[in-house]
Amino acid sequence: MRPATENDIRGSFVNCSKGEAKRVNVPRDLDEQPWEDLDFLGWRDLGTLDRGYLVAERDDGGFVGITLRAAPKAARGFTARSMCSLCLTTHTSGGVLLMAARRAGEAGRQGNTVGQYLCADLACSLYVRGRKHSPAGAEVEETLTVDEKVERFRRNLTGFIAAVTR
Repeated sequence: MRPATENDIRGSFVNCSKGEAKRVNVPRDLDEQPWEDLDFLGWRDLGTLDRGYLVAERDDGGFVGITLRAAPKAARGFTARSMCSLCLTTHTSGGVLLMAARRAGEAGRQGNTVGQYLCADLACSLYVRGRKHSPAGAEVEETLTVDEKVERFRRNLTGFIAAVTR
């Protein structure tokens, strides 16, 4: 992924109003992000932990941003292992959350959402490349190469973004 600026990020959101995009707490460490290892920039809002954000580069060189909301604690429900539906990384308790993205456009204004089980820290790109590891004992051995895992992850990410934007 190419580096994104704060303006790139704020202008990329497809499932919130311009006013909501202006109020997003954008990470202050954009210059320190491992851009070459990211397929999307993902972060949780430290002020409101039920909110998360995902910004990915589009094929045309622009960006697409999606606002996320974590399910209430009662709906999360995982007490053992769980798996992210994008990168297929397994985590122990609390490492995966059900997150909902309001759909873009009229569907979103009518209240339609798309839900996915995602890594709670939204560091999927780093997990799939082995740059970050889930807690001891949670990882599942796979016979795929890192490149094959990255390709699978990118297909899953593309499908999620398409479900939100269509």
